[in-house]
Order: sequence, then C-alpha cells, then structure tokens
Amino acid sequence: MTVTFAFLHHLLFVALFVTLSIEMVLLRQTLTIENTRRLLAVDGIYGATAGALLVVGFLRVFFFEKGFAYYWASHAFLTKFGIFVLVGILSIIPTVEFLKWRKSVREGKVPDVAPATIQKLRKIIHWELTGLALILFFAAWMAKGRFY
Repeated sequence: MTVTFAFLHHLLFVALFVTLSIEMVLLRQTLTIENTRRLLAVDGIYGATAGALLVVGFLRVFFFEKGFAYYWASHAFLTKFGIFVLVGILSIIPTVEFLKWRKSVREGKVPDVAPATIQKLRKIIHWELTGLALILFFAAWMAKGRFY
C-alpha cells in the first residue's frame, strides 16, 4: 500500500505541474471563448488535483510512511509543505480572475481582460511553477536524509 500511495502522490504532483503549465500556454494565446473555457476547466482540474495531492500526502504522513513525528521534525518536509501552502494561496488570484470570466463565456462573449492583467496572471503562474520546482528540490533533499 505504501508504494501505491507514493506512486499516486508523485502522479498527482506531475498532474499539478502539467495543469499549471497548460494554464501558462493558454494565457500566451489570444483569449477566445474556447481558450477561456479551457482555462476554466484546467484551473478546476488544478484545484481538484491540489486537493487530492494534499489528502494523499497527509495519508502518507499519518498512515503509510515514517509517521507524523518524523515529518514534523524534518525542516525539509516543513519547508516543502510551507511552499505548497504558499503556492496554494498564490493560486487563488488567478482562480478568482478566471471565475470573473465565466459570465462573459456563458453569454458567448470573449472576456474583456486588460493585457496588464494577463501579464500579472502569467507572472503569478511563473511563481507557482517555481514553487513547485522548489518542492521537488526539498523532496529530493528529504529523500536523501533529514534537513535540520
């Protein structure tokens, strides 16, 4: 069971990275109704994946790995988890913006979004991707021994 949950955890992390990358690609393109629909769908998948990743991660910490006390004493784990939380908080900004676009899409219109807003969203997603890369770094550090 431990291997299954480890695999699922890693698969969800890859899915998180991929969905965020798709959002970045879609924001590089001209906004159309179809691209906006895709952005809304991918952002929903991103949120669901992040939630599933969190649940599977907690299950691993509490039931399938070394136990809560081990992880709570690991600075690498705490740093990794802290970055995950920061990325989650940061991701609220694009999600709220995308949700504002739903009304336009339902009306069959392309959302009226300023180029500066698109740039801001792209910058935020760049920071989120950087955060995910840092999580990988600390996960590798954790796997090679504790970081105190």
